Amino acid sequence: MPIKTAAIIGAGIAGLTTALALARHGIRSEIFEQAEALTEVGAGLQISPNASRILDTLGVLDTLRAVWLEPEEVRLVSASSLRPVASVPCGNFARERWGAPYGTAHRATLQKVLLEAVIANAFCTLHLGQRIEITDRQTLAGIAGRDVDIVIGADGVWSKARAMVPASPSPVFSGNIAWRFTIAEASAPAILNRTSVTAFLGPASHLVCYPIRENAAFNIVAIVSGSSSSRDWSTASNKAQREQMLRGFSGWNSAIIQMLEKQEQASFWPLYEMKAGRWHNGSDTVLIGDAAHAMMPFAAQGAAMAIEDAFELAGMLVTRPPAEAFDLFEKHRTPRIARLRQRAAFNQFAYHARGPIRVARDLVLSLRPPQSLAADMDWIYGYRAIG
Repeated sequence: MPIKTAAIIGAGIAGLTTALALARHGIRSEIFEQAEALTEVGAGLQISPNASRILDTLGVLDTLRAVWLEPEEVRLVSASSLRPVASVPCGNFARERWGAPYGTAHRATLQKVLLEAVIANAFCTLHLGQRIEITDRQTLAGIAGRDVDIVIGADGVWSKARAMVPASPSPVFSGNIAWRFTIAEASAPAILNRTSVTAFLGPASHLVCYPIRENAAFNIVAIVSGSSSSRDWSTASNKAQREQMLRGFSGWNSAIIQMLEKQEQASFWPLYEMKAGRWHNGSDTVLIGDAAHAMMPFAAQGAAMAIEDAFELAGMLVTRPPAEAFDLFEKHRTPRIARLRQRAAFNQFAYHARGPIRVARDLVLSLRPPQSLAADMDWIYGYRAIG
């Protein structure tokens, strides 16, 4: 028998998308979020065609497109010489090749667009200020004032819902730290490209930069090796941590170093990923997004995978009992997540290459035309989620 009501733990991108995807099939959602208000968290994100296609189906893409930017290309650039290494076209090319646009936006902007759609949807009810320690259906039903058939854990790396899933994944520190900050376009150095996503590649570190339209700024994510002393992805870095960041970019072009030296408000973000484990308990609880399979950001697919999860899980719940749908969901999604992990690991190796490997990388990439590099992304960006 199809479910009538789902309890969703977490009102981030995964949770809100799940609510809209379920509502599309006439399934109610009770969404529980510990924050008193959904405020700005994180920084920018890239919304690739595999995700934007789903957002279009859910009726929110037009609103998002009014405030996002569509980069002309994704560029790989030498961090020392600033010489272009390779590029993949986006813009109209993305629409034509992958059937959907590629955009960049502030994470809070996407969350706001999803939130407005959830609030306007009669099948969705949002409960803010609900710090849920026990995620069984009876507890959640008592808060919601109605019975719930299933629980969907969309509450991120430090998920509480995972406690309801025996042999569930556990987070492990990756050994990498991300430093996130934004720079106003008016004060940004000339080396930042205002029409493209740019990845500056250096030995054992890299930096990704792209424009975000909402506040006329650039989003910067700089990734280096480091140690973790925090679970919070928005912790303001201290002086010692910023010095650690700068050491990781030693030998980079002076213009990039000068930009980094000025960033006293950079957020310190230890990168955690999930070990292998079960995503559901075989009856009434399932994990999605980072709660199930947090991965490194080297393929820029974290948010996209949460969006895909939400859409496909909702579709599977329409015609199957929960246990069967959960099992199918895990079996269907696991190979794609595993392949993306492999791609992210390869990207990390390639981006952080040193010496002869770096020289060989640059030579190989320089010999490949942009369309050939785009073809490597077909399995990611061209993916059409089942919903």
